[in-house]
Amino acid sequence: MKQFLAGLLAATVLSASAATAADFAPAVLYDLGGKFDKSFNEAAFNGAEKFKADTGTEYREFEITTEAQREQALRRFARDGASPIVSVGFAQAAALETVAAEYPDTQFAIIDAVVDAPNVRSILFKEEEGSYLVGILAALKSETGKVGFVGGMDIPLISKFACGYKGGFKSVKPDGEVFENMTGTTGAAWNDPVRGGELARSQMNQGADVIFHAAGGTGIGVLQAAADEGKFGIGVDSNQNMLFPGHVLTSMVKRVDNAVYDAFDDAAKGNWTAGTVVLGLEEDGVGYAMDENNAELVTAEMKAAADKARQEIIDGTITVHDYTSDSSCPY
Repeated sequence: MKQFLAGLLAATVLSASAATAADFAPAVLYDLGGKFDKSFNEAAFNGAEKFKADTGTEYREFEITTEAQREQALRRFARDGASPIVSVGFAQAAALETVAAEYPDTQFAIIDAVVDAPNVRSILFKEEEGSYLVGILAALKSETGKVGFVGGMDIPLISKFACGYKGGFKSVKPDGEVFENMTGTTGAAWNDPVRGGELARSQMNQGADVIFHAAGGTGIGVLQAAADEGKFGIGVDSNQNMLFPGHVLTSMVKRVDNAVYDAFDDAAKGNWTAGTVVLGLEEDGVGYAMDENNAELVTAEMKAAADKARQEIIDGTITVHDYTSDSSCPY
């Protein structure tokens, strides 16, 4: 009888494991700008593609073109049995909150927002820390003592980038000047490279010789304008150094790719957890990109200064202000 019960228990466990494996059907919902925006969405795509390459597991995906499609696509994924479903971008929070409640047995993850639900993993980043480092590099590269920042949508999240960048710059050149512009107040601000170029040229006309963007597809126009004028741009989210070699000083990388990969991998292995995850320098969630495209632009002294600050931030010697903590920037 004991052997029979043990065998029955083992069979039950195996059946549950098989059911869990069978239920694994990952999906990604990209936000406005599309998966080939060379920035935020594309980082998510790269993470999903790496998981596919490593495991042979296919995943579903959808690129929205209107805001109304967020909730529709999430619900369709969930209804069709997809799990986990990764929502890319803060703008999907309201839709996810609704759909996650309707499908409590489905695993969801969202990048850059917090949805407080027992089946949602909320993934945040310390953008200010990575931005601080590229601010140091910008200060050391600048010959005019003036640099620029072009953001996409005017929201607190993007102000985190701007404030961290300013803090890093001012730590090197306290009397220097940082010009700052946001592209707009709607989702269209992420996909307007013409306007990005105009804002960059305006800043360069005021003396800026290094410009950091956190503007999604709009930022391609910023980098293009900087390259056209013989100045330097700084990319964001994905490594954008290769877009205009010799004119992209570095990129503030935000490891959205790792976040997507880990969400898929944890669900596949039965290690899924909900709750809020915050990724900074210590967790290798943010940083700056070095490769053959910018190796000659960043001197050993510049890199040493940025790396020293990185370690001091991790150690707690330097505290980078988080704009979203009080809606202010003290630098």
